[in-house]
Amino acid sequence: MKNALRLLAASLPLLLVACAPRQAVRIKGDAALLGQQQAREKQLANADHWTLQGRLGVSDGHNGGSGSLTWTQDGDHYDFVLRGPALSGVSFHLSGGPDGAVLDGLRGGPLRGPDAEALMRRALGWDVPLHDLRAWILGLRADSGPAVLRFGENKLPSLLQQDGWAVDYRAWDTSRQPPLPSTVFAAKPPYKVRLSVESWDFTPPGAKE
Repeated sequence: MKNALRLLAASLPLLLVACAPRQAVRIKGDAALLGQQQAREKQLANADHWTLQGRLGVSDGHNGGSGSLTWTQDGDHYDFVLRGPALSGVSFHLSGGPDGAVLDGLRGGPLRGPDAEALMRRALGWDVPLHDLRAWILGLRADSGPAVLRFGENKLPSLLQQDGWAVDYRAWDTSRQPPLPSTVFAAKPPYKVRLSVESWDFTPPGAKE
């Protein structure tokens, strides 16, 4: 497993470079821009039932991995599946809620712990801020502390700095109202997380049956 992750780490920086855009516009938030952001946050404040399909890449500067992602959020409970073809079809399945987390798909059987972020760090060496990422992928400020926002020409967040992380919004899906991010890079040296969203579904999981 560790050898496979080392191979993935070699390809991830190339993916990050290949997808890097031109220099992004960073406009300091004035009253109008911040008011617009507050309105977006109010609209999405109760958006806690959704399914995201996309691709996720993570790196600690040495090792890393990438693969297709399915993230289902059902209130405080989550189901997070990362499928990496380079890992011979192995799927990492992280699920849980306030009572703890379970990470499955690794040799040795399921791993359990009280905290999903600590469990990922211990098992894979990946520092993924899952709690904050839940807000950031919606283009919202997390509840983990003060945040600094910069905006793009589209008047949507371009850069969010919070909890030691720099969250770079590379693209937005403006066909939705309110708009949602479609490409998000988050970095806290030496850690990097890249999320490319392919689809959103805000139908509550129970309503799909």
